Amino acid sequence: MKEQSKRLGEDGIASLMARLSIPAFIGMFVMGMYNIVDTIFVSYGVGSNGVAALSIAFPVQMILMAMAAMFGIGGASIISRSLGSGDNEHANKVYHQVIWLVLISSVVIAVATFIFLDPLITMFGAPEEIHQMTKDFLSLILVAAIFQTFAMAMNNIVRSEGNAKTAMLTMVISAVINMILNPVFIMGFGMGVRGSALATVIAQAVGAIWLLVYFLSGKSSLSLQGFKFCFDTKLSLQIMAIGFPSFIMMSAGSIVTIVVNWMLQIYGGTLAIAVYGVANRIASFMVMPINGVTQGMQPIVGFNYGSKQYERVMKAVKLSMVVATVMSIIAWGVVEIFPSQLVRIFSNEPEMIAEGTDAVRLILLSAPTIGFQIVCGGLYQALGRARISFIISLMRQIICLVPLLLILPNFFGLEGVWYAFPLADLGAFAVCCFIMAKTWRKTFRVQELN
Repeated sequence: MKEQSKRLGEDGIASLMARLSIPAFIGMFVMGMYNIVDTIFVSYGVGSNGVAALSIAFPVQMILMAMAAMFGIGGASIISRSLGSGDNEHANKVYHQVIWLVLISSVVIAVATFIFLDPLITMFGAPEEIHQMTKDFLSLILVAAIFQTFAMAMNNIVRSEGNAKTAMLTMVISAVINMILNPVFIMGFGMGVRGSALATVIAQAVGAIWLLVYFLSGKSSLSLQGFKFCFDTKLSLQIMAIGFPSFIMMSAGSIVTIVVNWMLQIYGGTLAIAVYGVANRIASFMVMPINGVTQGMQPIVGFNYGSKQYERVMKAVKLSMVVATVMSIIAWGVVEIFPSQLVRIFSNEPEMIAEGTDAVRLILLSAPTIGFQIVCGGLYQALGRARISFIISLMRQIICLVPLLLILPNFFGLEGVWYAFPLADLGAFAVCCFIMAKTWRKTFRVQELN
């Protein structure tokens, strides 16, 4: 077993969390910055219609990311526990299977989406004036779907063996390339949203190649040696079962975005869709670093659960929840104090600033609860508890948010769309607290005593 994997079961929890979470935090922070910079250049280079087009296109991108997360996180959970129990052969088998799942599914989804692209864009709530712009953006994104899904899935695999630095560098390299190319293509070459898509494609291709070189270099606990087409249905279903909550959570994000765009088209028009695009970028930027904490926690939990070191599992979870909650409170404070300043970064249009200020504050009104929810969902994935993680992933976006989005605008108009988000967060937080209180002792304490 490689030294980097052994340290997951031996080093102090606090130092391990710092070593794994800080690189993940930096990587997620840079990725968040990329989303911000991308939207800024589109806003100033194309206008509010360009931002609205990105918002309409977001569900397709989310589906691709959801698929990659399902295979990557599902495979990473099994790999961490296999390495923890000393079964390197099985860990390698899972790694190979994840690669095939990513390659096959990304091609199938890209081709299917191409065939039905026009009706899909209409279904996503695109007004006529931004339909072609959205199509221009998505056409290029789909061409390189395989790069995006491979890079995202393999990044989770890299983290599963405790190599957070390489995972961080992958995200940083892709994001920096994207941020450099965005202004060149959008403004320098006058390509508009197609320039944004082209920058994304190139950046994702570089990230995928970087990871492939890493695995071929022999630095990983995993190896491509003996890699061949060998589809194991039972193993694939196991990977997907564990990663399915992530797929549902991110796919639910697509469903939520579609519902939001439709309600915004009814109650606010294209400007309101653009406002949501900006508010969603700000909210995502605030949440991404918290995901970094969870990503740092998961290999520690998976490895030590596999090696039956339950006390170390509990310490990692408690520390993660404290850090994630503090970060959530800081993010909430920044948004509540400086909402208009944040929106002004994206646009100088008075109407966009006025509407965006209210939207950002309302959407993140219950932000202090988000960190706990993210860590809770990540914990049960790392443990391989697919059913509980599935419930948590459904709770906020499908069970709570979608009904609120359909009901509240009927009473409060456009503001009803914004009210739905904090109310859904409170509902999901209550469920997470109930699940944790009910299962904590059964999951850890009882096994620790046995």
